[in-house]
Amino acid sequence: MLGMGLGLIKDDFKRIFLSPKAILIGLANQIILLPIIGFVLVSIFPLQPEIAIGVMILAACPGGPTSNLIAHLAKGDTALSVSLTALSSLITIITIPFIVNFALENFLDAGQMVQLDPITVIGQILTVTIIPVAIGMIIRNRKPEFADNMNKPVKIGSGVVLALVIVGIIFKEKDNIASYFQQAGLVTLCLNLATMAVGYLTAKLFQLRKGQAISISIESGIQNGTLAIFIAVTLLNNSAYAIAPAVYSLIMFLTGGLVVYLSTKKRA
Repeated sequence: MLGMGLGLIKDDFKRIFLSPKAILIGLANQIILLPIIGFVLVSIFPLQPEIAIGVMILAACPGGPTSNLIAHLAKGDTALSVSLTALSSLITIITIPFIVNFALENFLDAGQMVQLDPITVIGQILTVTIIPVAIGMIIRNRKPEFADNMNKPVKIGSGVVLALVIVGIIFKEKDNIASYFQQAGLVTLCLNLATMAVGYLTAKLFQLRKGQAISISIESGIQNGTLAIFIAVTLLNNSAYAIAPAVYSLIMFLTGGLVVYLSTKKRA
């Protein structure tokens, strides 16, 4: 999130007034359609409760800094992608605890039931998302050259951290990992493909430019896996809930890479 802040300026938040249709369609896909699609999929697939809850946690965490890079490489509207990531990060501070509690109530038995306190969760997510982004923006405003130089190393470092976290989760859940991957692989792939397709189709339906449609598709299908893992492991204290976000984080890089390849090949 600090790395994302290093690449943000105040104008990124002003675009909601300059291009409201694209922003609103993108946010509708991220905040409304993504959790709905996630819930439909976990209701259709025969999943263990831990996997179903993990998918819903993931569906509550749209966007993420990775989506901006993929949108840029895929020749999408990078400014729109950055704006959607920034705005969705603000909005999901409020929506995450309610979506996660909804998932816990639906997929856990009464004896297993736990519930997140919305005020506590909002405070914790604020600490790990908005505060680092704000620090990054302050650094960029005061030391733009330093921010440009640090942007790439910080993002590479965050990718390394995510990889280490995923390895740690796999090691901790090694006894169940084969079963979890078998269950989570198909449903997370379907979530990724469905959200990207719906994002692109809704953008074209409302006659947005192709670059905007590409960015909305990517923002809809590339989730903040790191935040989802943080919620599962730290807030809910259950690494089994993090399996679906971990699997998804691997899948979305493959599908994101495919989108970049197809987009650049077609333009060439």
